[in-house]
Amino acid sequence: MNKNGAKKIFTAGTLTYTTSGIIALFCWMLWGDFAWVMKGRSVGALAAVMVKKFGISNFLYGLLIISIPNFTNIFLIPWISYKSDRHRGRLGRRIPFLLMTTPIVTVALIGLGLSPWLGTVLKEQPIFSEIDVNTLRLWVFAFFWLLLDLGTTLSVNIFSALINDVVPKVLLGRFLALTRAVSLLVAVLFNAKLLGKAEEYGSELLIGIGILYGIGLFTLCIKVKEGEYPPPPEEEGGKQGPISSTVKMVKSYWNLCFSLPYYRVLFLGMTLIGLGSVPFNTYYIFFAQSMEVSMDALGKCQATCFAISFLLCFFLGSLSDKFHPLRTSMVALIIWALVDICGGIFCTSPTAFLVIQLLHGVAVMSFNTLYASTAARLFPQLYYAQFTSIAALLSSASVMLVVPLFGKLLDLTGQRYALVYIVGAMFQIGGLVSLYFVYRGFLHYGGDEAYQAPLPDNVSAQESNTTPA
Repeated sequence: MNKNGAKKIFTAGTLTYTTSGIIALFCWMLWGDFAWVMKGRSVGALAAVMVKKFGISNFLYGLLIISIPNFTNIFLIPWISYKSDRHRGRLGRRIPFLLMTTPIVTVALIGLGLSPWLGTVLKEQPIFSEIDVNTLRLWVFAFFWLLLDLGTTLSVNIFSALINDVVPKVLLGRFLALTRAVSLLVAVLFNAKLLGKAEEYGSELLIGIGILYGIGLFTLCIKVKEGEYPPPPEEEGGKQGPISSTVKMVKSYWNLCFSLPYYRVLFLGMTLIGLGSVPFNTYYIFFAQSMEVSMDALGKCQATCFAISFLLCFFLGSLSDKFHPLRTSMVALIIWALVDICGGIFCTSPTAFLVIQLLHGVAVMSFNTLYASTAARLFPQLYYAQFTSIAALLSSASVMLVVPLFGKLLDLTGQRYALVYIVGAMFQIGGLVSLYFVYRGFLHYGGDEAYQAPLPDNVSAQESNTTPA
C-alpha cells in the first residue's frame, strides 16, 4: 500500500485499487460469498431432512451424501486446481472456471428441490410402477446430489483462489473476517428463520437457494476483474497427450507438496482438524431427532451460536492477526476438544443437547475464525490453489472412509449419537499434535518476522514467489 497524494493505493499482483475500488471489490466479492455461503450453510441440513423422509439408513446416508461425492473430489479438485493455476485467458485464471460451473450448481440445486415431485412423476410411468415411490425419489435426489457435488468440487478451490488473487495481501485478513461475518449472518438467518420450515417447505427452499446461487456467482464473475499473471513454467507449455499431461501433473504435485516434511505434517494436521467436525456435522440432524429436539428449537439454538460467533469474529480475527493463526488455532483447538469430550459424556437429555450444542457451535466457529488465514499465511502464493487442493484431496479421501464407517458404528451401537462428540474430539487432539510440529517448522523457516513458504531445491526461481507471514 502506498500513498499517492491523499489517496491510498492497494495492489494485488498487477491489480491496483483506490479506496473506492477496494470498497467495490469487497461488495461484489461479499455478494458472491453470500450466495456461496447460503448454499453451503443450508443444503446439507435440507438434504438430511428430505432424504430421511425417504427412509434412508445411516450407512446409506453417509455413503450417498458424503463418501461418493468425496471420492470424486479426490480426482477433480487437484485436476481443476492444476489447470487453473496454469491457465492464462482473457478473463483470468479463475473466473472462466467459475462461469463454467455456476450453471451446473444452479440446475442441481433446483433439481434437488424438485426431487419429490419428479419421483412421483416417475412412479406414474409404467416402467417404474412396481418401484416404491420413495425409492424413485431417492434415485432422483441422488442424481442431482452428485451433479451438485460435481459443480461444487470444480469450483470450491477456485473460489478461494480467486480471493487470494484479487484481494491485496495487506487486507486479506480483514476481508476473510468479513467473509466469516457473512457466513455467520447467513447461518443465523437460515437457522432462525428457515430450518424450522425445512420439513414443510424444503423443496421451495432448495429451489430458491439455487436461483440465488446462480445470480450471485454470475454477477461476481462479471463485475470482478483479475490481473495479469506470470507465464506458466516453460517446460509445461505446448500440447501434451492426456497420459503425459496427467503424469506431469502428478509429478508436479508430489514435488511441490510432498517433498518437504513441513508440508506433509501440515497436510496431516489440516486433515485431522477437518475430520474433527465431520461426525457431528453429518449426523446432528438425526442426533437432534433422536433426542426429540424439534427443528424449530434446533434452529434457534444454532442461530444463537452463530449470533454469538458473529459478535466475536472481529475480535478473534484481530487476535489471529496479532499472534498468528497457528498460535491462536492451537488454543482454540484445546477448548473445542474439551467441549466435545463433555458433550460425549453429558449429552443425555434434550436440554443437555441444546446446551452442549450451543457451546460446541461457539467453540467450532471461534476456531474457524482463528484458523481461517492459516493456509494463506503458510502456503506458497503462486501455486496456492495447488497446495490447497491437496488439503481438499486428503480431506475428501479421509471423509469418504470415515463417514460410512462411523455411520455403521452408529447402526451397530443402537444409534448412540453422542459418539459424534467423542470421535470428533479424538481427531481434534490428533490435529493439535500436528499443529505443534507445524509451528516448530514455522519458526525454523523464519517465524513472524521473516517467514517465507519453503519450496523444494529443484523448483525454479519463477515458482519461488512466496507469501510472507
